[in-house]
Amino acid sequence: MPQPPVLTPEQRQQALAKAAEARRARAELKEKLKMGSITLPELLARSGDDDHVGKMKVLAVIEALPGVGKVKARRTMEEIGIADTRRVRGLGEQQRKALVAAFS
Repeated sequence: MPQPPVLTPEQRQQALAKAAEARRARAELKEKLKMGSITLPELLARSGDDDHVGKMKVLAVIEALPGVGKVKARRTMEEIGIADTRRVRGLGEQQRKALVAAFS
């Protein structure tokens, strides 16, 4: 089994800070989706430029939409043919169109 990289305490702190920033940014984006200040098409358009958006799981994004719960999100993803583990950046053009059509 490979060993984890040996990090200095400073490198470890930097990595922890970077991870915390990424979690905060993703939570903020989900909150904006929930409040309606950003739409699903706008978020999908940002996925190419913004690493935080691109690395979000599609399931988490859909569940953050107003009026969509866990069951509806999973059912819609299954109908479209999107895996539960798929990230936003990994969506194909047809999958993006189908998501926007399903939630508009």
